[in-house]
Amino acid sequence: MSIIEPSKSLVKVPDIRDIRAAAKRIARHATVTPLLESLTLNELVGGRVLVKAENLQQTGSFKFRGAVNRLMQLTEEERSGGVVAYSSGNHAQALALAARLFDTTAVIVMPTDAPRVKVAKTLAYGGEVVFYDRYKDDRAAVGIRLAAERGLTLVPPYDDPYVMAGQGTVGLEVARQAAEMGAKIDALLVCCSGGGLTAGCALAMEADSPSTAIYSVEPEGFDDTARSLVARERVANVPGPTSVCDAVLVDKPGELTFPVNLRLLAGGLAVSDAEALDAVALAYDELKIVVEPGGAVGLAAVLSRKLDCRGKTVAVVCSGGNVDADVFKSIIDRVASHEA
Repeated sequence: MSIIEPSKSLVKVPDIRDIRAAAKRIARHATVTPLLESLTLNELVGGRVLVKAENLQQTGSFKFRGAVNRLMQLTEEERSGGVVAYSSGNHAQALALAARLFDTTAVIVMPTDAPRVKVAKTLAYGGEVVFYDRYKDDRAAVGIRLAAERGLTLVPPYDDPYVMAGQGTVGLEVARQAAEMGAKIDALLVCCSGGGLTAGCALAMEADSPSTAIYSVEPEGFDDTARSLVARERVANVPGPTSVCDAVLVDKPGELTFPVNLRLLAGGLAVSDAEALDAVALAYDELKIVVEPGGAVGLAAVLSRKLDCRGKTVAVVCSGGNVDADVFKSIIDRVASHEA
């Protein structure tokens, strides 16, 4: 792995060799998710849209890739001691299942307002949940404290080279699958929170599809990566805004992920909650998949023309599908009422 030096400490950054090694390492456990296409969606945007359905991954999100890759890199002593993570829900489920697969324990720090389905699945996979207040507490501090008190190994949701390499396998698959479909990808849109998936995909595409422009997509009010790209330094979100896109709400970009995204991204996009909900409904109606609001922001950017797709081939990562049933129903009913 190569080395970069941010303002405070040396940080290891994965490269394409690490991502390819991760793909081989996790192949026994992770699903190769499909790259979907809809004629109706293509006609709506005037181009070709290829949707990477990571909602069909183990535990319902791309997070499983990074969690498995990280646990497979732990020493026997580290693994036997158990792991801890902080997560709004998708990394929580992924790490809980990965820990179960490798016969260890997982403690997950989750916000009190996490979707019920994410909490329930984390518990069902064998994880222990410790709650915190998203608006008052520092989740990283809680995780670090638990790691120290219980002798656990902290597995961050994005600021970790092995996690990033695992997430980057999404990009490897997109490039390969698109080529098999005879498609040359002009742009790849990635749902972005701390930036691990975005950075991993950007590294993979740099090697396997270098002409592809990579864009991060975030909810309005939580577009810290987009604003950081403009400022060319990590900037935090202003406290106060809320969003239905619970999976992609962080304070600021990762220390490890941002330098990669600053170097490789063409830009950052932001969508409203309403646009994200419309994308959830369209994914269900046209692609027949269940996507959570945070996992649909990339598709929302296409549908709302935040990126002009006319005459282009654009790939979009739908990063997760863990949404409460009643919330999902309300989204579908909302769109149906608008069409009535």
